[in-house]
Amino acid sequence: MPLSSPSAALCEGAATVPSAEQIAASNMARFAAAMEARHQRRFDDYESLHRWSVEQLDEFWSGLWDHCGVVSQAKGDVVLERGVTMEQGRWFPQARLNFAENLLRHRGDADALVFWGEDRVKRRLSRDQLFAAVARLAAGMRACGVKAGDRVAAFMPNSPDTVIAMLAASSIGAIFSSASPDFGPQGILDRFGQIEPVMLFATDGYYYNGKAHECLSKLGEIVDLLPTVRTVVVCPYLGLDLPMDEIRSAVALDAFTAPHAAVEEIAFEQLPFDHPLYIVFSSGTTGVPKCIVHRAGGALLLHLKEHQLHGNVREGSRLFYFATCSWVMWDWLASGLASGAALMLYDGSPFAADNHILFDYMQAERFTHFGTSAKFLEACAKFDLAPMHTHDTSSVEVLFSTGSPLMAEGYDYVYRAFKPGVHISSISGGTDLLGAFVGGNPVLPVWRGEIQCKQLGMAVEVYDEDGRPVRGEKGELVCTAPFPTQPLYFWNDAEGQKYHDAYFSRFEGIWCHGDFCEITAHGGYIIYGRSDATLNPGGVRIGTAEIYRQVDQIEEVVESAVIGQSWPPEKPTDVRVVLFVRLRDGLVLDEGLAERIKQQIRRNTTPRHVPARVVQVADIPRTKSGKIVELAIRQVVHGEAVKNTGALANPDALEQFRGRVELTS
Repeated sequence: MPLSSPSAALCEGAATVPSAEQIAASNMARFAAAMEARHQRRFDDYESLHRWSVEQLDEFWSGLWDHCGVVSQAKGDVVLERGVTMEQGRWFPQARLNFAENLLRHRGDADALVFWGEDRVKRRLSRDQLFAAVARLAAGMRACGVKAGDRVAAFMPNSPDTVIAMLAASSIGAIFSSASPDFGPQGILDRFGQIEPVMLFATDGYYYNGKAHECLSKLGEIVDLLPTVRTVVVCPYLGLDLPMDEIRSAVALDAFTAPHAAVEEIAFEQLPFDHPLYIVFSSGTTGVPKCIVHRAGGALLLHLKEHQLHGNVREGSRLFYFATCSWVMWDWLASGLASGAALMLYDGSPFAADNHILFDYMQAERFTHFGTSAKFLEACAKFDLAPMHTHDTSSVEVLFSTGSPLMAEGYDYVYRAFKPGVHISSISGGTDLLGAFVGGNPVLPVWRGEIQCKQLGMAVEVYDEDGRPVRGEKGELVCTAPFPTQPLYFWNDAEGQKYHDAYFSRFEGIWCHGDFCEITAHGGYIIYGRSDATLNPGGVRIGTAEIYRQVDQIEEVVESAVIGQSWPPEKPTDVRVVLFVRLRDGLVLDEGLAERIKQQIRRNTTPRHVPARVVQVADIPRTKSGKIVELAIRQVVHGEAVKNTGALANPDALEQFRGRVELTS
C-alpha cells in the first residue's frame, strides 16, 4: 500500500499524527495508488511522491488532470512545451476547456452556495439554482456584446452574486477581476482603470460590524472615470432605492437578467489552457498595483490539487474561507465548486455578533473545512474565545490558515480551544501564483509552528545569499521548475520586463518568491516574513515573524508592527529595530511594560532581535486582506511618501508614525 504511516520514531514530538486508517482513506493516498498503477512506480512515502511530481512534470500534471476528471473538449499529448527560460513555457498547448464548465459540472439539489452577510442576510443556492443563475446572466452578458478576452470587473462583497458573475464571465471567456466594496474610488480606479473593463458589477452597499455602508454615492464617480465600461449591473444587497438615472449605463440585476429568464443552458466557450481567466492585483502599498494575469487551465489544475490532495476536499465538503473579493483566497475558495464542495460564503466583520459570528455560522452549516488567517486566530486567543466550549466544532476536519505565519502558539490555541486533533493546514504562497508553494498534507504529521511540506508539483527550495540550496538555515524561498500558475503575464507589460524583475532577477532562471524562510529537520517550512521586510541590524537578517511570535505572548499587546529604522542618521546603511504596539483598551505603555516586552524577546531569540525603541500606537495599518504593511510604516517613519494608501483598510493609521519624537534619539 502506498504512503505508509511514518514510523513512531519519526513522529516523536509531533503535535498530531494521522492514523493508518486516515492515511489510507485520504485523497492523497488514493492519488498515489492511482499513479503507482498508471506508471508502474512505487511511492513508499510522501517524499518519494513529491520527488516524482517535480522530476516528471509531464507525468504528474497529466495524471492529476485525469485523476481529477477535468472536463475538456481536448487535452492533447503535450503537457509542457518548455521555453528557453522558466518563464517562457506553455502548458497543455493543444488543450481546449472552459473553467466555468468544470466548476458547474456538479448538478442536483445539494447546496452549492450558502451565504451569511454578518447576522443580517442569508441566502442558499442549490447546484441547479446556481447553474440556472449563471445561464441567465451569461445570456445577458452575451446580449450586451461581452466576448472572450473582454474584461469584466466586480466591485462587490463576497456574495453569491459575485460568484455567479465570475462564472458567467468565464463561461464566455471574459477575464474577471474583483475588488471589495470598502475600497475608495481611487483604490478602485488604480486597479480597474488599468485593465479597461467593458462591464462592471457593483453592490449598493455592504454590512460591517453591524453597520450598513452604502456604495452608490461613490459608484457614479467610479463609472464616470472608467470610460470603457458599457454596462453597470447593480446587485442589491442593502435593499436601497437604486438611482439608475444618476449612474451612467446602470441597470439593476433583476432587470438585466429578466429578458433571459427562459434560458436553461450555457454555451461554454472551449478555450486554450492558457486563456486568461483572472486579473488579480498586488497589494499596491508601494505604488500602483501590478495587474497579474492568470490562466484558466492553471487555476483549475492547481486548485484541484490543493483542494483534493492537500486539503482532502471531497464531494459534499462544506468549504469556508474568510476572504474578501480583493484577496486571492476568494478565487481559491470559488474553485472548490470543481471538487463538488459547497461554498460557505461570508461577508462582514469576523468579530460581529459578540465575536462569535463565524463560529455560529460554522455550527449552523456544519463546515468541514474552516479557513481563516493567522491574525484571526491570534485575535481569538487574545479575546479568550474557546469555540469548542461554546459551539459544536465536531464537523471541522481541516483548519486552514494563511495571510501571515501561524506561530507555534497558534497551533497550541487551535488544539486547546478549537478542536483537539484537527488537521491544521497552514499554507503559504500568494497572489503571484494563485495558490500555495508549501502547505498542508493529510498523510503527514503536523509539527507546531511548521508548515507541513512543499506541495506536489512545486520544486521548492531555500537558497542562501549565493544561490545555494540550504536546509536548517534561513534563506530565500525559490521554485526551480515551471508550474502552471506562473502568471501568464502582467497587464501593460508588453516586453515582460516587470514580470521578469518581479520573480527572476534575483537568481537567473529561478523563481524567487520573496519569502524569508527555513526548511526544518522534518521537511517542513517556517516562514519568517517577507524578504523585503526583514530587519538587518548589524548586518544580520532577522525575520519579522520571529519578533511577532514573542510579542504576541504579552497579554497587554493586541497587535504589533516592527520595522528597521535607519540609524544613526549619519550612517543610513545601519538600522535599529523599532517595535510599535497597540495595547488593550485603556492601557498605557510604561517603562515596566516596555522592558517586559524586550525581555520576552531577548530570552527567546537573540540580543539583536531586541527593539531599540518600543512605541505605543492606537492602530496598526494593514491591507484590506489584513496583512500588516511594514514597508509603508517604514516609509512614513523615514519621511517618505506612501504612494498608494487606497490599498489600505485603515490608511489614517499611518499618520501616527510620522514625526514620532521617540524615534529622534
